[in-house]
Amino acid sequence: MSSDKVTLSAMFGTYPATSALKNKQLKSDLVDFDFAEVKVANNFFKSVVREAKFDVSELAIVTFLQAKAFGKPYTLIPAVVVGRGQHHTIAYNPERGELKPGDLEGKRVAVRAYTVTTGVWVRGILQEEYGVDPKKVHWITFEDPHVAEFQDPPYEERAPDGKTMPQMLLDGEVAAAIVGDHLPDPRLKHLITNPEAAAQKWAERHGGIPINHMVVIRASIARSRPDAVKEIFRLLHESKLAGGLPDKDPVHDPLRYGVEKNRGALDAIIGYAFAQGVIPRRFSVDELFDDTTRAVDVR
Repeated sequence: MSSDKVTLSAMFGTYPATSALKNKQLKSDLVDFDFAEVKVANNFFKSVVREAKFDVSELAIVTFLQAKAFGKPYTLIPAVVVGRGQHHTIAYNPERGELKPGDLEGKRVAVRAYTVTTGVWVRGILQEEYGVDPKKVHWITFEDPHVAEFQDPPYEERAPDGKTMPQMLLDGEVAAAIVGDHLPDPRLKHLITNPEAAAQKWAERHGGIPINHMVVIRASIARSRPDAVKEIFRLLHESKLAGGLPDKDPVHDPLRYGVEKNRGALDAIIGYAFAQGVIPRRFSVDELFDDTTRAVDVR
């Protein structure tokens, strides 16, 4: 096994937790990174899973689960770079009448893509907490899945060209929409009452805040350079700390490092994705990693 310094092609968004790494404030004798120019990391996810473009990359967790299901050449590193509660991400237009989460069956609900990670989280929460069967909702989407081999389900329909989620909500063309972190129009309202409190209860029940993006590495590099994997993990964690984001207890820390700190949330998203037909079988948490990536942890 070589211990020479290796330069890896890399793709990460710029966040407080990744800035020190991307700005090369952190030094390593083992690893250098050739970072892609990135404004929005999501825009590069297709090139990760369709072209295997980068050696190490940020990737949405559901995109990784699908990539694994379809044999893409990556393994997971247990480092979260984006995580948040999800209850606040679904909205409705109160001017069209009051709506409760349990009212969604039989209605049209918009989401950027059927397989987008936030959508899988929200559908799972709606089913778990409000009894909503996602297969009885008519999903309106705007984009293809990141993983080309996946076929969207029959209860999904592509929105006409030129349509946007906020305008469809305002016009009453959809009853609700998974809009993301911020309400895109002040006339809209969160579908779930007191979403922050509801998200905290979910995290307490599942042992951690939901995961949006984790880190993946080319499987061949993980096999041939376990020393580089350990160094990448160290640098990621040091970058988080340098960004003023100290480690907290797993229930309250959205950016967790290590398999055990992420086990509850990973098990939840695997279960949600399988129940929704996004992956063909329910993986165990441990098989998302290889022997090297499974063993790395904060010391």
